[in-house]
Amino acid sequence: MESTLDVETEYKQRPRLKFSWVDASFLLFVVALIVFGIFSTVAWMRDSGRLPLSQFVLEGDLEYVHSTDVQSALSHIHPFGTFMTQDVNQLQTAVESLPWVASAAIRKQWPNTIKVFLMEHHPAAIWNGNALLNSNGQIFYADVGQLHQQDQEIVKLYGPETESERVLDTWREIKSQFASLGLQITSVVLNDRHAWQLILDNGIRLELGKDALEERIQRFVELYRHMDERVQQISYIDLRYDTGAAIGWLTEDQRQESSNDQGHG
Repeated sequence: MESTLDVETEYKQRPRLKFSWVDASFLLFVVALIVFGIFSTVAWMRDSGRLPLSQFVLEGDLEYVHSTDVQSALSHIHPFGTFMTQDVNQLQTAVESLPWVASAAIRKQWPNTIKVFLMEHHPAAIWNGNALLNSNGQIFYADVGQLHQQDQEIVKLYGPETESERVLDTWREIKSQFASLGLQITSVVLNDRHAWQLILDNGIRLELGKDALEERIQRFVELYRHMDERVQQISYIDLRYDTGAAIGWLTEDQRQESSNDQGHG
């Protein structure tokens, strides 16, 4: 006997989305309101009259950088933004372009202030007559004429641009040997052939060559300790030998000039 099973399937029809002109008008109104809000906010952020960066605070242990220098550096930024739009990195780049500035940290402080914290280069030597070295041997091109009184007697170093750290380190390593004789090194020269030359505060020039620097300096120290008052008549001492040294003496005119300089001093 066959039986038939009738399965009744019901389909529920989803309601159609009704979108009237009222809904469309409301949607357009909301979109327009959002766009207007965005443009108004951007305009408000860019309005220098509403959020001007009108003040800056300078901080740091400073001797050579003044507030007028920082103000001048910042004034070269065009256009200058508002509190909301001005890029801090741009401010930092402008301030670090100042020759005495080693590094700068800058932040904005609500509502209108730029806070600038600076670290200066500390001059350790005059480099090639027209630049300076900091304590790390890095070259910076500040005005040598701006050196304060306490820095004006710093050593003068000369050499190829790539050898600034080496020349500074060498001066630091050898100066104590001359100090033990009551002498100071006023100049250190590393020439293009990588030969060393020293000028001492008593006017003597030492020719040391390229090799055996320490041994030649020690030879000078021993020689100098046995010199008498004639040391004042020495022009140079050439130590570029395996042993001994060659001494160059001042001419009569040079001795007379040296005496006159000491008399004026």
